[in-house]
Amino acid sequence: MSLYASGSQTVGPYLHIGLTWLNTAKIAGPGVKGERVTVQGRLVDGDGAGVSDGLIEIWQANAEGKYAHPEDRQKKALERGFRGFGRMPTDAQGNFRFSTIKPGRVPGRGGKLQAPHVSVTVFMRGLLKQLSTRVYFPGESANAQDPVLKLVPAPRRATLIASRKSKGVLEWNIVLQGKDETVFFGY
Repeated sequence: MSLYASGSQTVGPYLHIGLTWLNTAKIAGPGVKGERVTVQGRLVDGDGAGVSDGLIEIWQANAEGKYAHPEDRQKKALERGFRGFGRMPTDAQGNFRFSTIKPGRVPGRGGKLQAPHVSVTVFMRGLLKQLSTRVYFPGESANAQDPVLKLVPAPRRATLIASRKSKGVLEWNIVLQGKDETVFFGY
């Protein structure tokens, strides 16, 4: 008898069936306040090969530090044109790219302010549960006080901080395992 994973036992490869209408790589539309930034990178396996059937989902606050979600009851402005959510499939080489604004600081546990970051969820064939991580911004002074980033051992923090490729463009790769494996969080 052979046992095979069924559709209910893995998060893929069904990522693209009926959900393409949710795909968007533009998180902040024209006229939304904030520092414009493009984040690009690759989703790679332990051998450094690009994962061609992955899906990257992001969630972030606006420049004021407010989420576009009804449960965020902060008395801060939320502009039309700011989605705060996006998802993009990886291409044949595992590349992904999204354009947005640098988010503001949001309160975390105990009201402590977190450094600007984007929450990232990774879906792909073979995973029994999606992976959760974050991308932080390079040169951000608040990174040193971020309560979540401080939980990560110092040598591994670099896997969560993007690097500046050019003006307005950041590079951040998601490494699934092995050397330089991205830090993933359990919730």
